[in-house]
Parts: sequence; structure tokens; C-alpha cells
Amino acid sequence: MTSFARGQRVIGAATHYVENQPPWRVDVDEYALNAPLGAAVRAFGAEWAEDGLREAGALVGSGPFQRDAHLANVHTPAAHAHDRWGFRLDEVEYDPSYHRVIAEAVARGAHTSAWAQPRPGAHVARAAMFMLFAQVEPGHACPVSMTHAAVASIEGSPWVADEWLPRLYSREYDPRLIVDGGKASALIGMAMTEKQGGSDVRAGTTVGESMGGHAYQLTGHKWFCSAPMSDGFLVLAHTRSGGVEEGLTCVFVPRILPHGMRNAFRIQRLKDKLGNRSNASAEVEFDGTVGFLIGEPGRGIRAIIEMVQRTRLDCVLGTAAGMRQSVAEALWHARGREAFGALLVDQPAMTGVLADLALEYEAAMLTGLRLAQLFEAEASDRDIALRRLATPVSKYWVCKRGPHHAYEALECLGGNGYTESFPLARRYREQPVMAIWEGSGNVIALDVLRALTRDRESGEAFADELAATAGASAVLDRHVERTLALLRRLAADPDEAPSQARRLSEDLALAFQASLMLRHAPGQDADTFIAARLGEERGAQYGVLPSGTDAAAIVARH
Repeated sequence: MTSFARGQRVIGAATHYVENQPPWRVDVDEYALNAPLGAAVRAFGAEWAEDGLREAGALVGSGPFQRDAHLANVHTPAAHAHDRWGFRLDEVEYDPSYHRVIAEAVARGAHTSAWAQPRPGAHVARAAMFMLFAQVEPGHACPVSMTHAAVASIEGSPWVADEWLPRLYSREYDPRLIVDGGKASALIGMAMTEKQGGSDVRAGTTVGESMGGHAYQLTGHKWFCSAPMSDGFLVLAHTRSGGVEEGLTCVFVPRILPHGMRNAFRIQRLKDKLGNRSNASAEVEFDGTVGFLIGEPGRGIRAIIEMVQRTRLDCVLGTAAGMRQSVAEALWHARGREAFGALLVDQPAMTGVLADLALEYEAAMLTGLRLAQLFEAEASDRDIALRRLATPVSKYWVCKRGPHHAYEALECLGGNGYTESFPLARRYREQPVMAIWEGSGNVIALDVLRALTRDRESGEAFADELAATAGASAVLDRHVERTLALLRRLAADPDEAPSQARRLSEDLALAFQASLMLRHAPGQDADTFIAARLGEERGAQYGVLPSGTDAAAIVARH
């Protein structure tokens, strides 16, 4: 058989020869190649974690891991309500590839390492690890995120925490529901949303009757239950004790009860979702289901709010991770394919798009790691105040940008990007969930208003954060001045505020991102980002960069 060198044209009987296609992007080190992430990890105090991050970067970039990520989304979960004899089973079957993915993430502490091994920079290190895994397979990140966040709600209730926190801290992964003997590890899910309520959780109809002590018996339904094969769930229910209404209460619902029996946890069906296909989301019903009090009766929102703040943080991290995958795949393609006599990456129009996509990722990643830093165990009172506002502000804007970013990167690959053989089609379907989960746009924007009106310290801390770069950019200074003027105007006119909540959230988020870019990104990256997002030459589309931008230099750093 005659062999031909790559790129040689064949004349004669041959009908098919592959040329001008980049190789498969496989067996790469996703941490080493991600220079902005490494720089941010060091800047935010987690340089001690780099050996582990390098090891994880090589793992998630490997061929076997990438194949598992693909298979977990092709062979999606299936629900089994009953066994062959008609007994209730209420289990979800996953492809083995999904179990391998989540086992690797748990083994490296992507879930609870910051809680289990606290030290300065622990939450930043955990955030970086979380992003590396979510970059390649996002669906498994849902239970990983909820397990991390649940610690904040559970730790104040020792009747649950004493037994469950050691299991949450474990780096073992066991997907089974074990009745006899239990198991040493656990993952946590959530079941909050109901048909009639959506984000208005107070409109829920699930009720809980006190059984004495900390136990309640639940009756009701949940329209979305994330990761239904988790070992326990945080649930909101309207509780009663001795005939007295207690109000909306947070309860912990285990799949296996302390005496070794399965709890009543009826999986009605799985959601057929746009994306997030590897992760099951279910409709569930409670019928005599046992749950245990978290926090105080009637104070369910207060008990759950710290968990929600952390899952919102992970929405930012997950979106940033998706942006990184999009940038990495687009750059790989552009560096390996020619058009009109030159590599795509060297074509000025394409170079501008790639540079803009890279800047968007860099700003989103810095936002996520700065937020993670605000959740460190040693966070100051000012940090805590800042995170109360900065988290919803960032969640609103970064997650809104995710789908458009994914689409633009997909287009860089042309027809290949539109096929399921390449990961960006999956990413395009995945990114919207981050904007919807834990509060869609209007809900988050209104939360921003509530934080500003009910918590003056959060607004003051946010202004202090922006003041750190005052004078460094005239463009940013003018934007901050306009934004703070809008904030004051809305504070004086509460009737106008809801209609301007989205605008205010966007303006605050861009100010936050621009300030972070000035402090932590290369000067050219920061200046270009600020001019492109806040300056007079800013464009509504990716790739519309200010005149004179050295887009090639920006691309080279990514």
C-alpha cells in the first residue's frame, strides 16, 4: 500500500484524503496550558496547591477522561421506579463513564477539600480544581457543587452534622444506596423547586409534621430534584408541630434512614433537558418521607442561604470553566487549520474574535477566584459583606455571558463545531443552565437590589473594592461614577428600582471585573477588556476590539 505525506495531493483513484484538519485535542495538560488560571491561583494565595492542580490538569486532558466525558453525555441516565417484581426501587442508572468521572473529581477534593483541610487559600484551590473538572465534563459538577455548599447549612445542626460531615469530607466515591452496613462517603443534592412556585419557594406546598425531636414526616412534591441518587437532600417544607404552624423550614432528607431502611423517595420521572445530560434531574414525591431539621423551625431561608451563596459561586466557576473549554478548543482549531493562505489564528478577523473570547474567559475566571477568596475561613467581616453583594452580581452577569461565548467559539470551528463529535456543541447546550440554576436573571437582579437596600455594608464593601483601582483607568473611573450615581438614584426611588435592576447588576459586574483585570491581568489584557466593555468603541459582538489592539499578543498568552 502506498503511503502519502500529510498535505500531499493525490491524483488518480484515491477518493478521500484528510488534510488541513487539526489533530484531536487530547493528552494535553489543561492546567499548564491555562496560564491565566495558574497566575490567578498564585495571586490569590493557593500556590501550594499547584502540584495537585497540575496532576489533575493532565488527567482531565487525557484521552480516557475525555472519552468518559463524551460517553457520560451520550449514554444518559435512566430512571427505574420499580424492580422486576413490582417493588419500589426509585433508582437512577448511570453509565459507568459518569461514575469514573465523578470518582476522579471526588478523589481530588473538588467537592469538600476546603472544608476538610482548611488553610489559607483552600477555597481558591478547591475552586481551581472544580473548574478543571467542570471544563471537560460539566454534568457531574452539580452534585460536587451541592456537596461542597451543603456543609455551610449542615454544620450548625450537630444532630445531622456529626454523622454526615465526615462522610461528605471523604474522598471515596460509592454510587450505591447501601442499606446494610452503610458507607463511608456521601454526596448531597437539593430539592427546592415545585410546579407552582419556581423561585418563589414560599409558594411551595410540601408539608412536614413533627415526629418529635428533630424529625419530620414530609408529604409533597418537588418539580426539580438535582442529582436524585445523592445520599441526602436539603429540602424546604412548611412544618407543623403539635398543630402549630412553624413556617418554611429546611430539612435534611437521607435516602437511607438511620435504622437501615430506605426512605420514601419516589422518583416520578427524569427531566429531558436541553443540556447537562450526564446529570439526572428528577421530579420526586414525598409520601411519609422522613427528614431532619436543619437550623431552626420556620427559618428555612436563613438555613439554606449560605448553601445558595456557594452554589451561586459555583455557577460562576462552572461558566468560567466552560468559557475556558470554548477558548481552548477554538484556539486549537485556529492554530491547526489554514484558510486563504494562512493559519486561521493569523487571520486578523479571527485573531480579534479569539482575543475577545480569551479576555472574557480571563475576566470570568478572575471573578470566580476572587469570590472564592471571599469565602475563605479567615475572611474578614468586610470580605463577608462584599461577597453578599458580589456573588449575585457576578452570578447574574458571568452566567448571562456564557451561552453567547460558547456560540461564538463554536462558530470558530465552522461546521465541525456544530456537530456532536466535537465538545463545543455540548458546551453550547450546557451553558444556559448556569444562568437558570439557583435563580434566573430577574431573580438574581432583584437579589442584588435586596442586598443593597437591606445590607448597607455590602454596598460599602463593594465601593471599597472598586476604590482599590481608582485612578488606574479613566474609562473605569467614569463607569464607576455612573454606576454609583445610578445606585444612589435607585435607592431614592424604590418604585423605579426593579425595572433597572438588570442594568444596575450588569454595570456593577463589569466594574468588578474591570477592577480585577487591572489588578491581576497583564496590562494589555486589562486595558483592552476595559476599552472593549466600557469604552466608547465597545461593540455588541465578540471581536469588535478597539483600534490599535494587539490581538495576536493577547491570543499568544492564552
